[in-house]
Amino acid sequence: MDMQMEFIRKLPVPKSLKEEFPLPEAVKKIKEDRDGQIRKIFTGEDDKFILIIGPCSADREDAVMDYMYKLADINEKVKDKLFIIPRVYTNKPRTKGVGYKGMLHQPDPTKEEDMLAGIIAIRDMHTKVVKETGFTCAEEMLYPDNHRYLSDLLSYVAVGARSVENQEHRIVASGIGIPAGMKNPTAGDLSVMMNSITAAQSSQKFIYRGWEVKTNGNPLAHAIMRGYVDAFGRSHPNYHYEDLEHVCELYSKNPSLSNPAVIVDCNHNNSGKRYLEQIRIAKDVLYSMKQNNDINKMVKGLMIESYLEDGCQSASEGVYGKSITDPCLGWEKTERLILEIAESL
Repeated sequence: MDMQMEFIRKLPVPKSLKEEFPLPEAVKKIKEDRDGQIRKIFTGEDDKFILIIGPCSADREDAVMDYMYKLADINEKVKDKLFIIPRVYTNKPRTKGVGYKGMLHQPDPTKEEDMLAGIIAIRDMHTKVVKETGFTCAEEMLYPDNHRYLSDLLSYVAVGARSVENQEHRIVASGIGIPAGMKNPTAGDLSVMMNSITAAQSSQKFIYRGWEVKTNGNPLAHAIMRGYVDAFGRSHPNYHYEDLEHVCELYSKNPSLSNPAVIVDCNHNNSGKRYLEQIRIAKDVLYSMKQNNDINKMVKGLMIESYLEDGCQSASEGVYGKSITDPCLGWEKTERLILEIAESL
């Protein structure tokens, strides 16, 4: 019996899509410059603090762009201390495989899924962000095969808590040429996260998009601490001083790893998805950094979920700039937090 799949249409290969929707030279230059700056932060040559910040999911271009303009304005006040990488997450993992899976699937959350329109929409939005704000952005690498559709635009990739144990995610992360944040898995086992960093930093040979490929390894692969869930479904944080001290130890036991680095995700299980807690958690991490030089050197930044409006909603409610996935900090609180973070550094 043949596979029970309906083959709808063949999608364009990334090379063709990039030729059809080419980037202006100015955009290529911005990416090159920002990639260089981010690399220096991860290698310790630059002591700026990274802020990966933005909506849980980039669900509609107009609201996302309004958010990005605000972020660009505040960036002017803090750019000497902070390096802002906006979250423009266009594909969303769903624990049960149902629900809104991001703009890649549904360019319009109120309409049917359309992958071709989705691929074009996400490339267009990422290009627009770079052109109009000078930011290059972060994405989650949910589908490693799809990374090439945006590989000339992105400056940061996160491998999610459910993907981090997957061999394909690990070895593709070894060849993307930008920082890859490997999240701790949902159950919280840090040895799994450290193994994923080792795999991503190592040279690999594998099949990718129908090709046999080889990578040199990604020295900028690093840890993202995002909290975890125990066997009883309870959320537990892992951003505290002792947790960060423990990651320092794990890195020191792995001398083969380059550029020991951690990004702390202030939402997800660290906050128990109580989005307002992100403010307190961010300050707690900054305090821990001041108490311990090893932690201070290792923690490179924070990840914060924020949008125009506080909280979240169902897609049918249609409130402009309010998350339709996890709850986010609204803009007023976000702006205040960004200024406070910069001031405390």
